[in-house]
Amino acid sequence: MAVNPKKHEMPVQAPDVRAHNFQEVALGYTLEIATEEAKRCLNCKNRPCVEGCPVNIAIPDFITQIKLGHLEEAYQVIHQSSSLPAVCGRVCPQETQCESQCTLHVRAKMDPVGIGRLERFVADWHNEHATEKTHVPEANGHKVAVIGAGPSGLTCAGDLAKKGYAVTIYEALHTAGGVLVYGIPEFRLPKRIVAKEVETLKELGVQVETNVIIGKTLTIDELFEMGFEAVFIGSGAGLPNFMNIPGEALKGVYSANEFLTRSNLMKAYQENPTTPIMKGGNVAVVGGGNVAMDAARTALRLGAGHVYIIYRRSMEELPARREEVEHAQEEGIDFRLLNNPVEILGYNNPENPRDPRNGFVTGIRCIRMELGEPDASGRRRPVEVPGSEFELPVDTVIIAIGTSPNPLIKSTTEGLEVNRRGGIVIREDGLTSREHVYAGGDAVTGAATVISAMGAGKVAARAIDASLS
Repeated sequence: MAVNPKKHEMPVQAPDVRAHNFQEVALGYTLEIATEEAKRCLNCKNRPCVEGCPVNIAIPDFITQIKLGHLEEAYQVIHQSSSLPAVCGRVCPQETQCESQCTLHVRAKMDPVGIGRLERFVADWHNEHATEKTHVPEANGHKVAVIGAGPSGLTCAGDLAKKGYAVTIYEALHTAGGVLVYGIPEFRLPKRIVAKEVETLKELGVQVETNVIIGKTLTIDELFEMGFEAVFIGSGAGLPNFMNIPGEALKGVYSANEFLTRSNLMKAYQENPTTPIMKGGNVAVVGGGNVAMDAARTALRLGAGHVYIIYRRSMEELPARREEVEHAQEEGIDFRLLNNPVEILGYNNPENPRDPRNGFVTGIRCIRMELGEPDASGRRRPVEVPGSEFELPVDTVIIAIGTSPNPLIKSTTEGLEVNRRGGIVIREDGLTSREHVYAGGDAVTGAATVISAMGAGKVAARAIDASLS
């Protein structure tokens, strides 16, 4: 039977409609589309797609179950390896991981199987139709504490709970989910999806304590005093990086973390929000990753008249997912590539110090760039073009150039080694320089992908189990 060379498209909201609402952009496969897409899978014996998955989901097995019409069985295959399938199906960069290894893509030069879209379909079907209660494994008598309810922490907790561990997650914010709830917008990942995944973990017996800041409310040493035998640090990377250019202290300058947290977690997108946020006007977002795309598209939905993405390299080097870039372009986001900010401009009326406009952003000055020789990362290094400065009139500037791990845990945990970027130093199995203290995800690597953080959580869970059992 001939294989369809093209991946089945995902139904989406029209750009002119979705640019003005926070509803999910991608609408998901129907059963008919999912079945047809599943038939494209060759069920390869060597399973390269599994090797490309950081959590090693048995991809051909769950796709086979879709072909047979056994959707709950397909979900159970995924759930053996992933605690967050509905999340991963939406936000993981499958095009650079499992799908990049697909035989259709590598050997036949066709579109790869839509693995992520099929994972999302199966997880959504389960969440809507499943009636059986989650099986709670027999307790094994061991207690583990997990710091942070983000992707790595939730994954580590889920894997340990399935083995009978009594797991308590300590989360600094008032809602579990980490970057899934404060960082990724509703139009890309609805919060009800995250809440459902967290609820599934609670059904396994995982306890979640919110509003607990480790390093302030409790220390890691105190967790051991409370009877926990191991601790996993999955606290993420919530410390924003800035450019250290003039004008970053002006009113209307945000880190992407703050801007997205205000909108996503603190509901500033609502009609009359209690959380203030800049709405309307012209907006410049500095950066080219997924977070920059999220910030730009959020600003658009908040009523911005014009949104710029300012990125110092070209489209080929842009690190954001292709799908997110294409969606942003369709929605009218203005990409200013090979440009770099040198100063943020503000209003100043020296004759009237009480002028309410004083201190607010009025523009951003940029310089044009050209690509030179490759740097240490292998990407061509951007070089300034002398005398090419220009200004863009904007009212808001959002800095989305990455984040670093918060130093609070390091400063309150004696003997915990970190590198020069603040990332916790670990062995291959996730063990830190402190006995029985493990770490993974963005707290180790700095800002990275959801699925890589989940993979780190799985590695640490296996090591904790090996140590305690």
